[in-house]
Amino acid sequence: MLTLEGQLIARDVRIVILAARFNELVVRNLVDGAVDALKRHGAGETDIHIVRVPGAFELPLAAQRLAKLRRYDGIAALGAVIRGQTPHFDFVCGECAAGLNRVSLEYGLPIGFGLLTCDTVDQALDRAGGKAGNKGADAVLATLEMVSLLRQLEA
Repeated sequence: MLTLEGQLIARDVRIVILAARFNELVVRNLVDGAVDALKRHGAGETDIHIVRVPGAFELPLAAQRLAKLRRYDGIAALGAVIRGQTPHFDFVCGECAAGLNRVSLEYGLPIGFGLLTCDTVDQALDRAGGKAGNKGADAVLATLEMVSLLRQLEA
């Protein structure tokens, strides 16, 4: 029986961390978690690239441009959208998720989804290095695993 599964090895892998600046208090922790995870899995300081965009809504366009460049093996997209009193939250979250998915499928490029969609700042902080772990680290690890798996599938 043949089982293929990606490995969490960051050597010889070019991952870019794409991060929104909006909700910086939360996103900074997501980025720190992603960087730490890459280093723990073998990435050197010069191997880590970070691209910043204004907010979550801008993540898909930047991801598309990065994918077009073909410089990276994967993207970890990080951001935080916190529900307010208007439907703005739903539009931003849905369009961001759909846009990142389209880019991933169009370019065959793994994109780790690290967009927090929370009701409160406390929930977001819990998921950005607090008691619920760090979803930035989780997103970059999912990206690494998918890069490895896709390489195996192409071999």
